[in-house]
Amino acid sequence: MSTISLPLFPLSTVLFPDGVLPLQVFEARYLDMVSRCLTDDTPFGVVLLTQGHEVRQPDGEPERFAAAGTIASVTELTTTTPGVLQVLCRGGARFSVVTAEQRVNGLWMAEAELVEGDQAVRVPSELQGASDALDRVLSSLHDVPQHRWPVQPPFRLDDCGWVSNRWCELLPLPNQQKHHMMLLDNPVIRLELLHDVLDEHGLITS
Repeated sequence: MSTISLPLFPLSTVLFPDGVLPLQVFEARYLDMVSRCLTDDTPFGVVLLTQGHEVRQPDGEPERFAAAGTIASVTELTTTTPGVLQVLCRGGARFSVVTAEQRVNGLWMAEAELVEGDQAVRVPSELQGASDALDRVLSSLHDVPQHRWPVQPPFRLDDCGWVSNRWCELLPLPNQQKHHMMLLDNPVIRLELLHDVLDEHGLITS
């Protein structure tokens, strides 16, 4: 399988395909990365930070991150303070890191293999409660400006992968558990696991 070159942004969060990720960018290495991505119309990769800090610390622990992540594309960018960018990103395909090397400026560059996306599978009747619960959450946002919604359209409430990914983002699950969910290649199993979590918290009413 062919590889792609990808700058990496290790974060203490997990980005899912079609997910929305707001970022405040101020480190020089990432300001340069975002600028290049916009100029070249290319994405970057978000990976889960497993050691170290999002912002480099003097004499801090070296950065370590998961060997898989999600491609992110910049969809909006604003500057409210000199040297600080407010960036809105959208999740794309998942990828696995083949090799990674840190440049002198601290930016990680990776050779990565894209992972096949979820197959489109309709939500089965026994898991419909998870979709209905998500629909209720989305309906409750009508008084909130759309650009602030944690889930952005198009909504695919009949699709196992889309529904399960949105619940992974919304539920307060540990990052390692979210990362495990992101790696699952069967969207039905992912939704089954999340349906159980929702049921335990009394969020399944049908």
